[in-house]
Amino acid sequence: MAKIKLTKNELKKQKDQLKRFERYLPTLLLKKQLLQMEIRQVEVQIRRKREERKQAVEDLFCWVDVFGEGIPIAHLVQVEEVRLDTQNIAGVDIPVFSDILFANPAYDLMENPLWVDAAVKKLKELVVLDVELSVLEKQADLLGRELRTTSQRVNLFEKVKIPETRENIRVINIFLGDQQTAAVVRGKMSKSKLVRGTG
Repeated sequence: MAKIKLTKNELKKQKDQLKRFERYLPTLLLKKQLLQMEIRQVEVQIRRKREERKQAVEDLFCWVDVFGEGIPIAHLVQVEEVRLDTQNIAGVDIPVFSDILFANPAYDLMENPLWVDAAVKKLKELVVLDVELSVLEKQADLLGRELRTTSQRVNLFEKVKIPETRENIRVINIFLGDQQTAAVVRGKMSKSKLVRGTG
């Protein structure tokens, strides 16, 4: 505990500080709850996207086994641009997936089998799922970091600052009360000496 002055000014300062802490704490608690709720929602979305991706990969492997002829098609799926927006949640700017643009490389329809178009479409779907999953994981990371910081602040206020300030106020009140009592006693003693001296 820091050394405090045992004065009326310090008492007022400590009381003002306590009011600020008690006014700020509910806001921090609300932010903590909001972050926890958002993290749960993002985690649900991540699980869904992972399931979608797993299913898409299974579908793709089954499909490739049937139609695979050793024709390289990966070069036909090239990401040109990933567009992200930002959203502010409880004071945290998080990325939000908006869109993805693919390059459209030309290929000869006569030289490639009919299934190439469908394979390119499936690969694009898989790339979109990968990008969405990556963005959701980034959201969870940013929200998780903010939740840790907010939780630390809540603990600081609840377990350190507010109890410490209350204790400071109690100590100052006791000291000032003792000073007032001592002043009254000194006043009575002086008065009795004056009364004895004149009588």
